[in-house]
Amino acid sequence: MQTASITWTGGQQFTALGPSGHTLQIDSDRRSNSAPGPMEMLLLALGACTATDVVIILEKKRQKLQSLEVLCSGERAPHPPEVWVKLDVFFRVRGKIDETALQHAIELTKEKYCSVAAMLRKTADISWRYDLLPAE
Repeated sequence: MQTASITWTGGQQFTALGPSGHTLQIDSDRRSNSAPGPMEMLLLALGACTATDVVIILEKKRQKLQSLEVLCSGERAPHPPEVWVKLDVFFRVRGKIDETALQHAIELTKEKYCSVAAMLRKTADISWRYDLLPAE
């Protein structure tokens, strides 16, 4: 079993220690906004999870990736617990990439590999888009 430790540091701020031994700051108060909030971290986790999958899959397909940016946007429910109800994952990809290979990589992260997306799908509709830019 993996364990995360969250320590209150005052106000609505916390220091999180992950199972990997890394720490990060969390600020649930959007007025002070001194660090990412918990729901914001879910957007970041979704983007990082899908980006990792796409990079690995494209490497295995011997595609020449130059850059990748994932933009995750979302809408939350109007009433508590205000879960994510609508999410959009947009990949901005540059390189010498076969479009079919990119589409397959996105399909695999969407349907098979990204555990963050699998969890968020339980409360949110997730749309997946991409823009394939030519190599520089």
